[in-house]
Amino acid sequence: MARMIDQLRASKLPSNMMQFAARGALQVAAAENIEILVYLARHNKVFGDTARMTLAGWDEKSSLAVAADPQSPAEVLEYMISSDNVRPALLPALLENPSVPEQKIAKLAISAMRDTIEAMLKSERVHKLGRVLEALRSNPYLKKEEAEALRKPAVSAASASPVAPANQDPTPVLNAEAQPDVHHTDVKEGPEPPGPEDEEAVAAYLKEHAAAIAAEGDKPFQSIGGVVELLGESFFPVTQNAEVAQPAAPAPSATAPEASKPQPALEAKKPVAERQNTMQKINSLDVKGRIQLALKGNKEERSILIRDGTKVVALAVLEAPKLADGEVEKFASQKNVLEAVLRQIPLKRRFMKNYIVVRNLVANPRTPIDLSLGLMKNLLAQDLKNISSNKEVSETIRKLALKMYKQKMDAANKK
Repeated sequence: MARMIDQLRASKLPSNMMQFAARGALQVAAAENIEILVYLARHNKVFGDTARMTLAGWDEKSSLAVAADPQSPAEVLEYMISSDNVRPALLPALLENPSVPEQKIAKLAISAMRDTIEAMLKSERVHKLGRVLEALRSNPYLKKEEAEALRKPAVSAASASPVAPANQDPTPVLNAEAQPDVHHTDVKEGPEPPGPEDEEAVAAYLKEHAAAIAAEGDKPFQSIGGVVELLGESFFPVTQNAEVAQPAAPAPSATAPEASKPQPALEAKKPVAERQNTMQKINSLDVKGRIQLALKGNKEERSILIRDGTKVVALAVLEAPKLADGEVEKFASQKNVLEAVLRQIPLKRRFMKNYIVVRNLVANPRTPIDLSLGLMKNLLAQDLKNISSNKEVSETIRKLALKMYKQKMDAANKK
């Protein structure tokens, strides 16, 4: 009996069966289901997107078995090791699979992010592949000490090389406490640890915007609205007559304060210090590094990068898998973001389902008039009334808001 994948290649499956196939719902073995999905993802324009989504969420256990099996079809292994599709959980097995071509691993190594680099450094097979090592050394996210270690000849698995073998704890290499690596700090974020969806988002965004990223070159971070507005005045102590800025000491109270009185002031400075550290990290990143941070970083980092004057970086924030609706509500009301950011928000259906986002966009004087005019029809009467008296927005918006408010009120009175 012919396999289902053979019938698919021969275009013998009816349309309804193709739909089942793209969802991974055919009654065949898991390995064949994956083979079918890969074929659809690569060769079928109608069901390709569905197949790719199905593959991205496919059961990890059966996916791992296929990734580790040297007998797996070459097309499947090449799909899995591609930078667009690679899943972090499958990467170690793929790297050790002798059927995965060296040139495919080398291609992945050139543009690999930190998580992928770390997996490669722990792979015994990778250390035996010259082309892969050469590609890794050209990767801008490889740490200096790791690059030096890769230049040394691998004498044995027990060598004193700082690159740890797969069966040893890689912590001494990856911590690099003496020289903290700004590109790796996002992996250590406690509240929002990066996951597979983050890596997939980074790879997809870098590929889609490769031309724009190349055009920006090494453009540094520059905040829309200026650094004072970004960090807040509390970040900059008053230093008019002082050579070195020092935190102001609390003024003595006339009523003998208790020892615990200054404590709230000390606690209030903690967010400022955290933002300072975040700014130091962002300032040391290039365009690609800031894009990676925008997609994989935490809420604090996103709140700063959304104001990046480099459009391709600021727009990356809106693609972050962990971006919350509350953050977008704030972005929609901000005046210190690029116009491109405000134009991009309405293009996301998820954001437009949030009424607060729509209202904030219309009320934001920085929102382009044509965009505001198109969104106003979605506002409630009270919000239209508020906007009609908002002196910050343009006169055109105010007049139309008042007109629409009166129309809604007339319609309500007639009922």
